[in-house]
This record gives sequence, C-alpha cells and structure tokens, in this order.
Amino acid sequence: RFSLLLLNLEEYYFEQHTANHIINKDCKDERKFRGSLKICSKSLIFEPDDNIQPIIKILLRDCISIKAPEDNEANNPFTRNTSGGISVVCSQVFLIKERNVIAPYKTVRGRTEHLFQLDVAGKVGDVVQTLHQLYRASCLDKMGDQAAMITAILQSRLARTSFDKNRFQSISETLHMECKAEMVTPLVTNPGHVCVTDANLYFQPLNGYPKLVVQITLQNVRRIYKRRHGLMPLGLEVFCTENDLCSDIYLKFYNYQDRDEVYFLIATYIENHIAEHTAESYMLQWQRGHISNYQYLLHLNNLADRSCNDLSQYPVFPWIIADYSSSVLDLTKPETFRDLSKPVGALNKERLDRLVTRYQEMTEPKFMYGSHYSSPGYVLFYLVRVAPEYMLCLQNGKFDHADRMFNSIAETWKNCLDGATDFKELIPEFYENDSSFLVNSLKLDLGKRQGGKMVEDVELPPWASG
Repeated sequence: RFSLLLLNLEEYYFEQHTANHIINKDCKDERKFRGSLKICSKSLIFEPDDNIQPIIKILLRDCISIKAPEDNEANNPFTRNTSGGISVVCSQVFLIKERNVIAPYKTVRGRTEHLFQLDVAGKVGDVVQTLHQLYRASCLDKMGDQAAMITAILQSRLARTSFDKNRFQSISETLHMECKAEMVTPLVTNPGHVCVTDANLYFQPLNGYPKLVVQITLQNVRRIYKRRHGLMPLGLEVFCTENDLCSDIYLKFYNYQDRDEVYFLIATYIENHIAEHTAESYMLQWQRGHISNYQYLLHLNNLADRSCNDLSQYPVFPWIIADYSSSVLDLTKPETFRDLSKPVGALNKERLDRLVTRYQEMTEPKFMYGSHYSSPGYVLFYLVRVAPEYMLCLQNGKFDHADRMFNSIAETWKNCLDGATDFKELIPEFYENDSSFLVNSLKLDLGKRQGGKMVEDVELPPWASG
C-alpha cells in the first residue's frame, strides 16, 4: 500500500525498518501492529501488515520528542520491555488508506505517543540520530534552508554508497560510467545510482524501492531525449517503444555533464543500431500516412520536452470538437470544430476583448492570461478517477471541491470558452481507446455537488450516448 505518493512534494524516502507499532504502552488497551517503519526527509510513515489498519504518517515538524526509552526504564521489572523501541510524541498524525480505501487523509489532532519497536534493536541509535537531524531541518524557518540541509543529508548518503556491481546481468559486462541521479515519476523523484555498461543501463534506488535495480537493455532502446527538469537541463528519458506515451525510465542528474555523458553513451549505441528520428522525419511519416495524428502529436510533445512522467510538462493535446450539445455530431459542419489557428484564450472574441482591455490597464509586469493551458492541477483534474493518489499527493491529502471537479465534458468546454481564468487544453487520454479515466470504477467518494448529486462518472455529450 505504501508508495512515494504518500510523501510530501519534494520529499525523499531514505530507509525502512521492520517494526511493531505499539499504542497505549503499559495500559490495559495496549495495541501492537506489525509492519514497516519508513524514514523520510520530512516525515515518519508506518505501514501495517494488516491492510485493515490505516497507514500512519507523522510529520517531523509536528513531533514534540523523538527518543529511545531510557536504559533504566528498559530494565525496570515493573514496565514492559521496550528494547529496540523509538518513542515519538507528536501533536497530530495522519491516517491514510484505512480499510485499504483510497480517500482523503484523516487528521487526528492532540498529543499522542507512538512506540516503534524495531526488529533489529542495534539500529535504534542510528535511526534516532537520523530523525533528530531531519527534525532540525524541518524546524528551519526558511524553505530554502530546509531544502539545503536535506540535500546535504541526501548527498552524504549517496556518497557513502555505490552501485552494487553484483547486480550486473553478466560478469562479462564492461562498465562505462557510474554517477548519482534520481528516477523521476509523476510528482516524486527517487535518488540512487546510475550505471552504464556496454549492454545495459541500470538504476539502483538508494532505498531499494520499488525494486532493488531497474535495468534497461540498450539493445531494446528505440528513442532517447534530453529533458529540462525544474527548468534545468538535467533530465534524460529513455523509450524502448516507438509510439508509446510513457517511457521506460526518466532520470534527473545532479549536473549536466553526467546527463550528457550518459546520453552520449546510449545515443552512440542507438546510432549503430537504429536510424535517428527528427521533427522533419516524423512530419514526413505523418504526411505520408505512416503514423497517425495521435502518434505525430505524441512525437511533437516529446520533442518539446513534454513527458507523462512530469506533470508540469505533461503532453498537451488540443480541443478539436466544439459541439457538445447536439444529439448527432455532424462532421460536415465547420462549426462542429474548434478553430485550431487560435489558442483557447482567443476562441471567444468577447472574452478576448475583456482580456486585452485588462492587459492595457495593467501596471508592469503585464500578462494576458491568468493561467496556463497545462499544469499539474489541470492534468489531475482530468485523471482524478484513475489517479486519485496523485491528486491527494498534490493537494496535501484532499480532493478538490466537488463542484470544481471534472463532472461534464460540456461544462468543461464551456468554462474553457467563457471562463475568465480557464484556458486549459486536453491531454492524450481523450484520444486513446481507453476511456477508464471518465469512469469512477474505483467507487471513490469524490464528494457531493451543491445540487446534492454525488460526483460519479463524467457526463458525456448527447451525441456520445451510443
């Protein structure tokens, strides 16, 4: 049940320890739950083995004390043995996935003590020391100071470790380079070590999650792109397929020299095996009908640094249909289609005139549109029914207000056409064969709208009734 999406944004997962979570120690109603204690850069997370029990998340900034029980207490015959225990007293905790149901996080406020009894008692001292260090970082006033201290802790951990060469697929592999990097997935990154050999690209996560090693066979690589990540030229994305939306791995390096060297090694291998694809070659394939409109737009998005692993640069697909009220869609009428020569913000002349007037009356710095055509929030607005945990991660454990959710395609188009602050385009999923993102198949409780109607499946236009 644990995933990196349970972490706060820009948080790292460092290590885990098998442990018992003891509540109400020394009381008649003492409860003990077996599970795994996750040490993260801004929080403690306990994942019980019993799926009925909620995952416990304690923010380090909410901790009042973190300590190992005193020796005299551990040796006291009148108290229960807490050898290997770590006592955490906090002002609030978050309960997640209770009864294994994806739902907004529950917040339990009030002073509580939690005892985590590690299976390996000898690790208690190191864990407490790590938690104290991370707690000090969480208490720094400036976010920049917090980030700098956590980065220093992370880099220290990476410097003390290296790629395990026993993970190579063959003892005959030749190592070309090794460096530090982070694997990028939507909203989260996972630090570790990258290795490039004459046959494979490897990534070994520092925390061993979600698996000990990710391996990409160079012979299977079909495309490779340099990426901007966080507006810096540090990203690299590798595809083992020709026309798929999602890549096999997205890496973010700590300097552009490492990124460029890995790119060179893989690109050199690819050049010896497959032809290079450019924007011109994709356009020629599209003009000749060798690839579809969908595939062509995907390739253009890729060449524009857009990736499904980065929600801030998610692939953008345009609104095409402009009629969402007719019972039959007449494809012979020009007004059925959106004017693709204009951005969404210019489709409605009255709204555009208002925006221009506002722009002219503004003081510097001036801007035309108050929001973008794509953002992480807009992507998850469309995908909340199939990716609810991403929305909870982005919005600190909450879903958006029911009336602001993706309830109807017609309503969404109208808002994009008339709204003062809504200029969003669509995402590739609207043009795929899989329509599951429109259906609340997970039976999520997404709230109740003002009219009393629950948020369920997305309402389709009348012409889609068949």
